Amino acid sequence: MSAVNDTKFKSAMFLLTGIPGQEDVHLWISIPFCFMYAISIVGNSVILFITKTDPSLHEPMYIFLSMLAITDLGILISTLPTILGIYLFNSREISLDTCFAQLFFIHSFQCIESSVLLLMAFDRFVAICNPLRYASILTLPRIAKMGLVFVLVRFALTAPLPFLLKQFRYCRANVLSHSYCVHQEVMKMACSDITVNSIYGLVVTFLTMGLDSLLIFLSYVMILKTVLSIASHTECLRALNTCVSHLCVVLLFYTPEISLSVIHRFGKGSSPLLQILLGYVYLLVPPLMNPIVYSVKSRHLRDKIIRVFLQ
Repeated sequence: MSAVNDTKFKSAMFLLTGIPGQEDVHLWISIPFCFMYAISIVGNSVILFITKTDPSLHEPMYIFLSMLAITDLGILISTLPTILGIYLFNSREISLDTCFAQLFFIHSFQCIESSVLLLMAFDRFVAICNPLRYASILTLPRIAKMGLVFVLVRFALTAPLPFLLKQFRYCRANVLSHSYCVHQEVMKMACSDITVNSIYGLVVTFLTMGLDSLLIFLSYVMILKTVLSIASHTECLRALNTCVSHLCVVLLFYTPEISLSVIHRFGKGSSPLLQILLGYVYLLVPPLMNPIVYSVKSRHLRDKIIRVFLQ
């Protein structure tokens, strides 16, 4: 029995993985990653700068967009050191504590982004279904309180994850299949019973992204019902057009997230490369595309951005 126990040990680190079989060209692969990070950080930072400095943008829609930009920057900062570390410097080792901290911030910011998308759906719901009370419902103090509550609740829900993982011993096969740490993969490295972690992870997912996506769907059902009751075809299209940016952002966020979850649970024979690529898409594409989507669809915001760069 002791011999069996000796094969288990508290590993000092995990090994992260880039793209298997492509180690010789990792430096070249790092180029698009560097561009994605640079464009994403600049884009979200510009959104924050313009919203803060321009009083005409101190409206609910742009404040929610600023919250989304802050969350996207949090995701980028959480993943940047390990992803670029692998492709630029072949730095694969990550200590347990660093790994646990990274997965905490990744999952927290993902959950917070989901809640921001829910708040943005609520903004569109009030603007279309109850426009006369829009200004009285979505006041700046109320928006700040809603944002703070969501942030605190989401951090509280994800806080137990690293502490639960820290109780385990980890086996010698401690090679992770991604360039960053996520809970559902790290817990599988444990030599212990992970039932509690698995159940808690599912509960957190349901209470955050699952519930948020359901409420967003219900919001758009009510929006569609209201819009279809509008007699004027032009007014109907104008109302729906205000939702296009948010719908695009929602699809960019939830589609790769759901696809990756389905593959992890049911796609046992799926290509590992597909899982790796989806893992990058669901973390890096939303922060890259969100500022672009809103800049393209919002002429007012686009004009402000152009003015900043032409000064």
